[in-house]
Amino acid sequence: MTGFNKTAGKLAMLCLLLLAVTSCDRENVISFSKDVRPVLDQNCMMCHQTGGEGEQASGFGMETYAALMKGTRFGPMIIAGDVEGSNMVVLMEGRADPSISMPHGQQQSISRQDIQTIRRWIEQGAKNN
Repeated sequence: MTGFNKTAGKLAMLCLLLLAVTSCDRENVISFSKDVRPVLDQNCMMCHQTGGEGEQASGFGMETYAALMKGTRFGPMIIAGDVEGSNMVVLMEGRADPSISMPHGQQQSISRQDIQTIRRWIEQGAKNN
């Protein structure tokens, strides 16, 4: 094989590898409407809808993307790209005072898988997609 053919072959392999990696990233994009919204609807909306106990206590509504990103009257709950700085995750994971962990009271905890979905969405920029 000539030097040109070896270089062309290596270049082709590199292009295929980059294409495969890029395709994998696209498959793992977390969608707000398809992935995050169902988690919020199942675990949070009972209290964080307009007029709900959680919305009245904190001002944190979750009915729309805009309301979710606005946060509470005390500040944001989600910081796009910053999972550890996003208080919603801290509350969901039970890393806050038990009296304010979410979901509140005797409700069943949010599954690890659902929390991971929220974490990945925030890591990816918390987009309205």
